Amino acid sequence: MARTRAADFEDKQRAILKSAAAVFAKQGMDKASMSMIASHSGVSKALLYHYYPGKDALIFDIVRIHLTELDEAIETADRPAEPPETRLNLLIRAVLHNYEDADHEHKVQINGTDTLSPEQMNELRTIERRIVRRFSGLLKEINPGIDENRPYLMPVTMSLFGMLNWVYMWFRPGGPVSREEYADLATRLILEGVKAVR
Repeated sequence: MARTRAADFEDKQRAILKSAAAVFAKQGMDKASMSMIASHSGVSKALLYHYYPGKDALIFDIVRIHLTELDEAIETADRPAEPPETRLNLLIRAVLHNYEDADHEHKVQINGTDTLSPEQMNELRTIERRIVRRFSGLLKEINPGIDENRPYLMPVTMSLFGMLNWVYMWFRPGGPVSREEYADLATRLILEGVKAVR
């Protein structure tokens, strides 16, 4: 007879993933062990293995959920009826808000996917591409000629993600710039820059 899922399965799973992300971010993917993760999560190794058979499964789920939630937040924030400049600011704000309290997950995404299977990477890249396309489509609306003479759309799009993805390295809550203020600054930098790209 199949084992039934506990009522709090998803809550425990989420707590394990949060703890695992913290351990991976602090120890690195190679040095982190299932024992460390179980201890940090406050669960037995047997229970941890009930949820995840190994580190790769943990890494995949951490990144998959992080990207899925980012994708959903961006979709929710988008307002297709608004001018593209306004929409860009809304999407940048959604990204920065989603990254709040997710520094560990973000580090796992950046540094931890080398050992994942091609199938797992394909699933993650599908989500990433969907996110990138939403931004590149907006940038193309703002400057329809961005790709006319040289293929600049993707470099500009990825430059924007470079600004957003590395915020965790320097941003401090309560510092001189709030997340909202940085969202406005990043929007201005991109808008003024992208209009000048020929």
